[in-house]
Amino acid sequence: MDIELPGASGTVCVQQLQELLPDAAIMMLTVFEDYERIYQALKAGALGYLLKRSAGAEILAAIRELRAGGSPMSGAIARKVVAAFRTFAPPTGETEVLSSREREVLMALAAGRGYKGAAEQLGLSHGTIRSHANHIYKKLQVHSREEAVLKLGRPR
Repeated sequence: MDIELPGASGTVCVQQLQELLPDAAIMMLTVFEDYERIYQALKAGALGYLLKRSAGAEILAAIRELRAGGSPMSGAIARKVVAAFRTFAPPTGETEVLSSREREVLMALAAGRGYKGAAEQLGLSHGTIRSHANHIYKKLQVHSREEAVLKLGRPR
C-alpha cells in the first residue's frame, strides 16, 4: 500500500482494510520516510514499511517475511522506529505483564529484526519467537509488534 493514493489516504485505507479483514498483512511501499507518516501507517495496522527505492529482491524478500509473520522495514525506517522507541518509557506497571524473555523478544523485534533475526540474536527457534510474539500480543491486547512497542511506551 502506498501512503498517497489518488483521492485517498493509504493510511486510512489500511485502517479500513484491517477492520474488514483483520488477518490481512499489509505493508507500506512508499517514498515517505518522515516520522509522522511512519507512525500513522503502523498505528493504522501496517505490518511493514518499505521505501520505494528498495531493490526488487529486497521487496520480494520483504513480502516473504511478511507472509511468514515478520514485520519487514527498510533499514532507514527501522532506524527511525528504534530512535523513536528510545524516547519512550514504559508506563508504570505495563511491563510487569511480560516475562523477562518476552521483553527481550519484543526489544529484538522492535529493533527491526524479523522473527528470524530475533531468533538468531536470542538463540531461539523461529517458532519460539513466533510463540512469544503471540503471547506478547495477547497479554498487551494488540495485533502487531508496532502496537506492542507503542503500548509499552509513553513520551518521557
